[in-house]
Amino acid sequence: MAFDYKKEYKEFYLPKNTPGILTIPAMHFVAVRGQGDPNEEAGEYKRALEILYGIAFTIKMSKLGDHRIQGYFDYVVPPLEGFWWQDGMEGIDYRHKERFQWISAIRLPDFVSQEDFQWAVEEATRKKKLDFSGAEFLNYEEGLCVQCLHVGPYDAEPETVARMHAYMEAQGYGLDISTLRRHHEIYLSDVRRTPPQKLKTVIRHPIRKK
Repeated sequence: MAFDYKKEYKEFYLPKNTPGILTIPAMHFVAVRGQGDPNEEAGEYKRALEILYGIAFTIKMSKLGDHRIQGYFDYVVPPLEGFWWQDGMEGIDYRHKERFQWISAIRLPDFVSQEDFQWAVEEATRKKKLDFSGAEFLNYEEGLCVQCLHVGPYDAEPETVARMHAYMEAQGYGLDISTLRRHHEIYLSDVRRTPPQKLKTVIRHPIRKK
C-alpha cells in the first residue's frame, strides 16, 4: 500500500477545526514563486500548478522508468500548499488579490535528493515539452506554529485566523510572521469539485514564545 502523508502525519495535515500549537520539522518541497491573483485564468498561479504537479508526478512515477532513486518507496503525492503575503502589509487583504506574493509548493519525500530533483526537471521538460525551469528544490523548517482547519471559502479565512490568534495569545505566544516565516495554507479539497462552503484548508501561522 502506498505511503500516505496525510494519514501518517495527521497532526500536520488533518488537524481539528479548533486551534492547536505544534512544531513543524524540516521538509523538502518542489516550489514555484510568483505573484498575482490565483484566480486569474491565464495567470502565473495556474502555470505554477502545472509545474508543481509535473515534477511531483515525474518523481512518483520514476519507479516505472530507468532512473532509480535511492531509498524510493511508493507514496501518495501530498496536498498542494501555499505561502502567502502582500508587500508592505501585516496580514492579508483579500480584497486585493492582485497584490499577492506567493510560494506554491508540494512536499517531496525525504529520499529525493537535489540530483534526483534536477533529473525530474529535465525529464518533465523532455516528456511534456514545457518549461519547468521555474521549479526549485526547497528545504524549509517551519518550526513553532499555531494551526487550525478552516472549512469554507478562502475569503472567510480571517474568521479562523482571528480564533487562532486569540488562542495563541491566551497560551502566551505572539505572531512571528516575517520575510522567512509566512501565512501558510494546505489545500485538502479539490476546488474544481468542492462547493466553496465545504472547502477544507489547513491554516498555519508561525509563532514565538512571548
